[in-house]
Amino acid sequence: MAEAPFPVPTPSGNRCGLTMRLTPLGCPCAVLLATVFLTACDRVETRPVVAAPVAVTTVVAKPASLPASMTFVGQTQSPQAVDIHARVDGFLLRRNYNEGSVVKAGDLLFEIDHAPFQAQLDSARAQYDAQKASYERAKANLDRVLPLAAEKALSPKDRDDAIGTAKSAEASMEAALAQVRTQELNLSYTYVRSPVDGISDYAHVNDGTYVNVSNSLLTSVSTLDPMRVVMSVSEEQFLAIRDLRDSGRLVLPADGRLEADLQMSDGSRYPATGVVTFASSTFNQQTGTFMVRADFANPKGNLRPGQFVRITLKGANYANAIQLPQRAVMHGPKGDFVYVVNGDKAEERPVQMAEPSGEFWRVEKGLKGDEQVVVDGAGKLMPGAPLKITGDAPAGSFGPASPKAE
Repeated sequence: MAEAPFPVPTPSGNRCGLTMRLTPLGCPCAVLLATVFLTACDRVETRPVVAAPVAVTTVVAKPASLPASMTFVGQTQSPQAVDIHARVDGFLLRRNYNEGSVVKAGDLLFEIDHAPFQAQLDSARAQYDAQKASYERAKANLDRVLPLAAEKALSPKDRDDAIGTAKSAEASMEAALAQVRTQELNLSYTYVRSPVDGISDYAHVNDGTYVNVSNSLLTSVSTLDPMRVVMSVSEEQFLAIRDLRDSGRLVLPADGRLEADLQMSDGSRYPATGVVTFASSTFNQQTGTFMVRADFANPKGNLRPGQFVRITLKGANYANAIQLPQRAVMHGPKGDFVYVVNGDKAEERPVQMAEPSGEFWRVEKGLKGDEQVVVDGAGKLMPGAPLKITGDAPAGSFGPASPKAE
């Protein structure tokens, strides 16, 4: 019996427009062929999804000489902190200054009982007067003896005795005068005065206390102008700076003069610029640091000894350095990276960044120079993404660094 073929409609989704005939005996083969044809038709019609180019702005990484800055924590220190001790023994009569006040050189700070020293001075003066009178008598006698001895009216012995008596009397008078001066000094030491301009400390002894030379610290006075800041540079920082200098990447000022900016603990900037005055070449084994000092003008006394501040040293320059806007730098799980333009696509480039400087970041490693780096739109990119460069990143519009990439 002849098999009557029958049409099979094109299945839903088949866009080939084929009409197939199946026979009862050939049905499995026909189904298999239909599946193959339908799949082939779908593959022919599928088109890959093309990502739209991402609009970005770029900047060319140009090597240039950039100002170098190094920031350290420091502590203010008076360049001249003077301990005030008693220079004579006696009872402390009174304190004549307000503790913690600013004093001038010569201001009276303390008084020690004067009476014993005044009496000793009076005695020394009386002794001097007696010795002076003895000398004057001996000198007058010598003046009479010398002419007579010249005329052979007196023996040489009489002349020599007169000369010896006069010299002895003169020496005794000089010794008495020295004693007067000593007692005058001792009396002056009962008036304890500030040796320098500065800020006073609290009084370490009370009125009426017996003080002596060996163990009596009365107070201290610290000069305020200029104010010194002492910084501790770690061995790692010191070696890094030295390597940068030796490699030529860090150029120090020709005169060796480094300036310093001071930031207070509240974040405010101190108005005066300081100057580095000393850098130790000796490593302190106890602290593990090198000491650096800077001096700041402090005419109003706004800086006080013992404050913790932040110091930024400036004056050196990085040679052939590259800096980028902060928002061009992305932060991923493996570290910092930027996108550079490679043809018309984005290429991820790992970088190592140094310290920030305002709205920019200096590139330590990862860029050689003249790369075209994506700035605006970097957060929307993936490696290999097509780019549509809309222009250069506007100068002065560089904001904070981009958020971390997910």
